[in-house]
Amino acid sequence: MPIRAVENRRLYRQIADQLSALMASGEFRPGARLPSERDLAVQLAVSRPSVREALIALEVEGKVEVRVGAGIFVAAPRPVPVSTPSTEGQGPFELLRARWLIEGEIAMEAARTALPNELGVVREAVVEMQRRQGHGRNADEADRKFHLAIAQATHNSALLSVVRNLWDQGRGAIWKRMEHHFQTPELLDAVLHDHRAILVALEARDGRGARAAMRRHLAHVDREFSRGWELLKERESSPAPPALESIKRPGRARAPARSR
Repeated sequence: MPIRAVENRRLYRQIADQLSALMASGEFRPGARLPSERDLAVQLAVSRPSVREALIALEVEGKVEVRVGAGIFVAAPRPVPVSTPSTEGQGPFELLRARWLIEGEIAMEAARTALPNELGVVREAVVEMQRRQGHGRNADEADRKFHLAIAQATHNSALLSVVRNLWDQGRGAIWKRMEHHFQTPELLDAVLHDHRAILVALEARDGRGARAAMRRHLAHVDREFSRGWELLKERESSPAPPALESIKRPGRARAPARSR
């Protein structure tokens, strides 16, 4: 028997592939409304955030359509650009949870170890973000600089690498589609306010305050993404079609992500 490579696929990718196979087999036909997010999560024994990530991945691939106030529908087959795991990025909700855990602790450490010039870099990033948003320009690079500067201020190269990886690996096609749907001027203003609160705590050498402010910031983004998703579709109102019986659980159940 030939040796085959061991699969290490992200959970949302497993869910998306299974739903895609059901579409290809005709169990979910073009124009059909998919089962509710709640029903899919129960049948697959996964969290609802993982289902959301899978549905966004299928939207990126052009296999489903998100209709405002109506739900998720199977799209008519058409040629679309092929996405790969390297271009999709991590699942947004999974990524935000990891950042909530890690960057909160990093902010607390940075409040203790940051040098004055390093805090100056963090402040510069906040000012640059405000300037770019004020001119209606993309502020992603300033946002990235802000988070990396805080990690840099811990004087721990391993922590800096972790934050850089979380940021760069996360900004794939799935994250960008989420931003397309849900990034509003109100959310951008809230993110800027959150960054200022983190900076104030860092400059005050308030470690606990910095950790709490960072966690509030990332939980805020998680919450707004989830709220925006619910506004896009009708809430769990359709009956589950017969094809739901064909769904197989991709793995062990996971607890839903919680914002604290």
